[in-house]
Amino acid sequence: MRTRSNPVRFFGGALLSTAVFVLLYLFFVQTHTGQAVDQLAYDGAEFGRRSVTPFTQGILDWLPIASAVVGLLLTIIVALIRRHLKTFVVAVGVAAAAIATTQLLKYGILSRSDLGVEGYAGNSFPSGHTTVAAASALALFLVASPRTRSRVGVWGTVFAVLAGLSTLADQWHRPSDVIAALLVVAFWGCVGGAVLSFSRAVADLPPHDSPSRQWWIAIPFAVISGAALVVTLLDTSGGASGALIAYIGGLTAIAASGFLIALTATRLFDPLP
Repeated sequence: MRTRSNPVRFFGGALLSTAVFVLLYLFFVQTHTGQAVDQLAYDGAEFGRRSVTPFTQGILDWLPIASAVVGLLLTIIVALIRRHLKTFVVAVGVAAAAIATTQLLKYGILSRSDLGVEGYAGNSFPSGHTTVAAASALALFLVASPRTRSRVGVWGTVFAVLAGLSTLADQWHRPSDVIAALLVVAFWGCVGGAVLSFSRAVADLPPHDSPSRQWWIAIPFAVISGAALVVTLLDTSGGASGALIAYIGGLTAIAASGFLIALTATRLFDPLP
């Protein structure tokens, strides 16, 4: 199949990621309602923490180093097999840039206004653990062949989403922190795609997997999270039941966001050799 790579599509993806990131920050970090919704989901994580804390604590303890090492090793192996040094350099570069961006945003640029919402007051937006997991998956996704890219994207997304869910379940982060981290990685993934698209304008691509299955994974999560958000917005002061609904909404919102981003990425990279 003859196809042409177009860097403009990646610039559009980067712009969209940035816009959604800014909207998340302005609503969930800088408004009282957004903070209340996010905090309620964070408080609701107490339900899950009672039963899954040992598991999630274990994941969070080894996640940054293990995911970075394993991701780098797999990326090196695939890059060597495919003999794509430039792709490897771009993949590692954007993954490192995503991790650095999250740290800079969280500790040097962004702040959380005190709007009278009870709970953890410090800024945790975006999540560093989720960024590391997603960035590792991104590096492997970039060096994968067009034939296997969709499958790598699905499994990489599962890994990143599980990492994000763990940070919420163990009350390390709020839902918006996790989704923001995924958007940071998505932005740098688009930057990497734009760089790679300049290297070869036209290519013959073999048949490869269809990413359509990700729609069926994302849609149920999106519906549930949307319904939970509406219920939570109607009563942000909800008690135990309200916190549980907000928590479920946060979990499903993370999953929906992860798979929607993965689907978009697979579509964007579809023509890229």
